[in-house]
Amino acid sequence: MDYEPPFLETYKTLVLNHLDDSKNEYSSLVERSCELPVIDLGQFNGERDKCMKEIAEAASKWGFFQVVNHGISQELLKSLEFEQKKLFYQPFLNKSEKFNFSSLSAKTYRWGNPYATNLRQLSWSEAFHFYASDISWMDQHQSLRSSLESFATRMFPLAESLAEVLAYKLNTKSNYFRENCLPKSSYIRLNRYPPCPISSKVHGLLPHSDTSFLTIVHQDQVGGLQLMKDGKWVGVKPNPQALVVNIGDFFQAFSNGVYKSIKHRVVAAEKVERFSMAFFYCPSEDALIESHIKPATYRKFTSREFRQQTEKDVKQTGDKEGLSRFLL
Repeated sequence: MDYEPPFLETYKTLVLNHLDDSKNEYSSLVERSCELPVIDLGQFNGERDKCMKEIAEAASKWGFFQVVNHGISQELLKSLEFEQKKLFYQPFLNKSEKFNFSSLSAKTYRWGNPYATNLRQLSWSEAFHFYASDISWMDQHQSLRSSLESFATRMFPLAESLAEVLAYKLNTKSNYFRENCLPKSSYIRLNRYPPCPISSKVHGLLPHSDTSFLTIVHQDQVGGLQLMKDGKWVGVKPNPQALVVNIGDFFQAFSNGVYKSIKHRVVAAEKVERFSMAFFYCPSEDALIESHIKPATYRKFTSREFRQQTEKDVKQTGDKEGLSRFLL
């Protein structure tokens, strides 16, 4: 099909050199499939303290939780799903050529991993990465632009509210987020995981933690998201009514390790495709990230500094080092 990225052709050398290498088999076996903590945000007004406690406990014990009655309508999610599929089902050459999104960054469309040196570093997936500040420039894609704008407009206050709850439970001033995490600093990532003929050898998405304060994900019902819990990979059972929320690296540093930015991955599937959409709640490039809990575990740093270090590490090693680079 002309919309599929040419994984096998592009990474032919990696596949031929490493396909029979048993070291490249990663364990897709999981200890169990789990139900993440589910928090009913509809109870926030009536049982505020209970709800806030549940959010903080999930963030510290799991680093992941689900929210229901979150205020994002199924109609909006289905609208963006429709636009997402239209986008990914374009011919590959249309997706990969910059002129198709001439007003956006050259990195809007991404697939695979150009820095992979072995199969374990290859993500069998493709994604569109839209900075919130760029969406209004998408004049050639009116229906997609409208769905993305609606999604961002509703996701941002949800993320901000959750961040302020988590800051409050740390006894930290919550206006930090209103001052440093503006709508234009966030971004949306639309993901597609194509069927993979070598699914036991590669990941759908590499194990990683997120470069954000919070990430909020809507996934389809295929499954495949796994997180690291007590040293084992745990499968996350899809919940059609819920959004998945996870703590990002910035919040782990901001909370001095109280809230956990947990490694997670997506397993590749041999015969089915998977879709998800994620909203990344992020600070501005110059925002200073530091913990007011002492003694501090991490040195203070800016969002720009963290991203530059991450890009450098990925280019040199094929992987992200993350917060370990900023330990005191």
